[in-house]
Amino acid sequence: MLACVFVGSGVGALRAPAVPTGPAPEADPDPAARRLPYLPQNARELAQVCAAVQVGAGALLALGRLPRLSSLALAASLVPTTLTDHAFWTVEDPEERAVQRVLFLKNVSLTGGLLLAAADTHGKPSLAYRARGAAHRTGADVAGTAHAVVAGTGDLAHAVVSGTGHLAQAVRSGTEDIAHSAAAHLHDATGSVRGHLP
Repeated sequence: MLACVFVGSGVGALRAPAVPTGPAPEADPDPAARRLPYLPQNARELAQVCAAVQVGAGALLALGRLPRLSSLALAASLVPTTLTDHAFWTVEDPEERAVQRVLFLKNVSLTGGLLLAAADTHGKPSLAYRARGAAHRTGADVAGTAHAVVAGTGDLAHAVVSGTGHLAQAVRSGTEDIAHSAAAHLHDATGSVRGHLP
């Protein structure tokens, strides 16, 4: 329902663009167009671009496609329209000023509704909530991995120390066996040499 206002007014503006009110476009281009060089400098072309955005984003919002993005685009398209077409504070005639004030407030209300639609997540958690949850889960995963690495490093260090102790004991035992065997062979050889001596 919110989108029908924009589709209808956008189609009407594309079919018959309104003649801009105020100073002539050649004398003073739209202030927004001066600040943003990629926008058309002609007020009529700028109104047509705004109308095309309203038709496209309004259709997307009505169809439920990209509702947050289309709501933001519609809200952004309302700002220049509201400030240029409904500047009630510049109007001298009290009746016309009252009409422009009502139209200005209507556009402000529509902008508020569009911002609410842009913030709506259709029951899903917001992006910020999901990002915090992902960060928390990632932090927990990193902490668990770090704990496993520390525990694994401790187990590895224990195995190295234990293995080094076993290796040292085996080397010591082997060295003692070799020394004992060498001493026995040396004793036998010495006895054999003594037996051959006169």
